[in-house]
Amino acid sequence: MKDKSLLIVESPAKSKTINKILGSNFIVKASMGHIKDLPAKKIGVNVADNFKPDYVFIKGRKDLVKDIKKAAESVKNIYLAPDPDREGEMICWHLKEELEDKNKSIYRVMFNEITEKAVREAIQHPTEVDIKKVNAQQARRILDRLVGYMISPLLWKKVRKGLSAGRVQSVAVRLICEREKEIESFIPEEYWELTADLETLKKEQFTAKLDKKDNQKIKVTNSEESAAILKDLEGAAYSVSNLEKKKKKRSPNPPFITSKLQQEAVRKLGFTPKKTMMIAQQLYEGLTIGGKGTLGLITYMRTDSTRVAVEAIQSVREYIEKKYGNEYLPEKPNYYKNSKMAQEAHEAIRPTAMDLEPESIKEYLTPDQYKLFSLIWKRFISSQMKPAVYDITVAEILAANYTFVAVGSMIVEKGFTAVYDESKEDNNNGAGNKNGEVSHDIDNLLPPLQVGDKLILIKLDPSQHFTKPPARYNEATIVKAMEERGIGRPRRINWMK
Repeated sequence: MKDKSLLIVESPAKSKTINKILGSNFIVKASMGHIKDLPAKKIGVNVADNFKPDYVFIKGRKDLVKDIKKAAESVKNIYLAPDPDREGEMICWHLKEELEDKNKSIYRVMFNEITEKAVREAIQHPTEVDIKKVNAQQARRILDRLVGYMISPLLWKKVRKGLSAGRVQSVAVRLICEREKEIESFIPEEYWELTADLETLKKEQFTAKLDKKDNQKIKVTNSEESAAILKDLEGAAYSVSNLEKKKKKRSPNPPFITSKLQQEAVRKLGFTPKKTMMIAQQLYEGLTIGGKGTLGLITYMRTDSTRVAVEAIQSVREYIEKKYGNEYLPEKPNYYKNSKMAQEAHEAIRPTAMDLEPESIKEYLTPDQYKLFSLIWKRFISSQMKPAVYDITVAEILAANYTFVAVGSMIVEKGFTAVYDESKEDNNNGAGNKNGEVSHDIDNLLPPLQVGDKLILIKLDPSQHFTKPPARYNEATIVKAMEERGIGRPRRINWMK
């Protein structure tokens, strides 16, 4: 009989999936996350002794570790398989300390997705616990504790007892406070817009906005200026003075990283970042899919890298060609640059297999799991498709010495938008602006126009506006602000609880 091995993961859900993959030659146990942490009742960091941490067992974990040790007695090889990040590395380090035995071999294994291929390859190519990652996690945890112990008492005094602060949360609160000061100190400025409702000689109607006076950009700041322009335009003849036609391409976005997934799930699904990560964890760890058994549906969900494995790119390109046709498939794969701060150890968040379309497995998922899996699926598919192409028409209409501008757009090649279109933080009602920048794949057609065409004015519509202060952060925009400033990592950015 073959010697058994012990494999330790973080969660019971993951252990269930992996147990089915590895079979009877492996005992699979779950550590339930960290087994040790800094003590709850004291600071637990000796600042005088090079910031030495004092780790203690988390409540309930001591008995769990006893159970793992008992399972380890009957094996020769122990594989530590917590999540492939710094937190996971720290869990491995503490487990190794507890399980160290000269008669046993202890290995570190990592997989970016919980599929049979990925798990078996990890077992065949084990590594060791990375002390650099361990130290990185320790430094962050110690900073969390030191910052929390300094700021939390202030919160108890000024806000409410029992609140706690941390390294990431505290900076996020500062961002929110700074934004609130901007809002309070904001002084609105008045401005006016003038829209002309126009008609061609063939009775085709469209609208144009005032843009220039004497060929110079014009800014109307009060009702008197607006009234003066209306007077100037009394009896004016309107005609097309210039037409510019061009094509505009809009490229797909990369597959999701953690922060982008959180932002998009807020906007499109109404999920909080915490809920998004909880559901993503379920999709990653594995769900029972009919006769296929328990399968991990997505790759590791805590990542700041847009990198995708070569075999995954090949697989999705084959899927696009078969499902949508060659006209949607670029000649070469799309590759995306990572940010300078990205850790490229992991892939982007993507489906683990192209034969598990969301619709085909919908009955095995909860409604929220289906929504998030569909979002990840569509974003990944679209990331390897051709750009969308638009025909843009910018028409200038001359009236006296004033110039109005009308913009029309028409999508001529759907490209990636046939599958997925990213929502916008600040939605624009039109399909483009006067520079031909397209924000959505909505056709906004102008009638056929030629330079010199005479136009009929239906009405001039002046409207008063005031500049607005910056918007308060919502859950999507605070995550975006933190990401832009390099605050928090993929695991820690899920701070809103």
